[in-house]
Amino acid sequence: MGRLAASILSADFAYLADQVKAVEPHADVIHVDVMDAHFVPPLTIGPVVVESLRPHTRLPLHCHLMVEAPEHLFDDLQAAGTDMVTCHLEAVEDATDTVRNARKHEFRVGLGVNPETPVESLFPHLEEIDSVLVMTLYKTGYAGQPFNDDMLRKIEAARAAIDERGLAVDIEVDGGINAETGKRCIDAGATVLAAASSIFKADDIVSAAEGLARAARGEE
Repeated sequence: MGRLAASILSADFAYLADQVKAVEPHADVIHVDVMDAHFVPPLTIGPVVVESLRPHTRLPLHCHLMVEAPEHLFDDLQAAGTDMVTCHLEAVEDATDTVRNARKHEFRVGLGVNPETPVESLFPHLEEIDSVLVMTLYKTGYAGQPFNDDMLRKIEAARAAIDERGLAVDIEVDGGINAETGKRCIDAGATVLAAASSIFKADDIVSAAEGLARAARGEE
């Protein structure tokens, strides 16, 4: 069964704790997009917000690091209460060293790829990580963009490689996820759906989170 990662990128930060609590019954993870205005154009949030949010949710906090030199944030993210980090393959010099460093900080670890990077680039690291993150958007860092159908083939390829090796590695999909596209990702082999605007820009964020959670579980 798949899981829902509620991405706070589209949340109302004036009421962030309240919004996270509202979706908590339906979400499995809180997804935190950390962007540095270098690796991706937007500038978002960092360890200070993670630290502020930590006391208000029982859910794991997953920091998706769309930043250059992500390891520079590991100490502060650990102190802030982060449970998992995902670094982009395009942003690290040596992915194996980055994963080892993250393990030393007691994180669960993922590696992600942007649409222009073949997902096969991650396959040498599958035994080292907990999750593969497939970005579906070319304008990485902006919520609310349409889903890119071409990325379904990446999900299928990652699923085949993970299953062939008998690994318990998640496949998370981020970008353009709603109930309809999320179901297609789950059918292709994804196990985690990261959704931002389709939850937090909805008129009823609780109902939206519930619908996404059903899609993640493969329910109609």
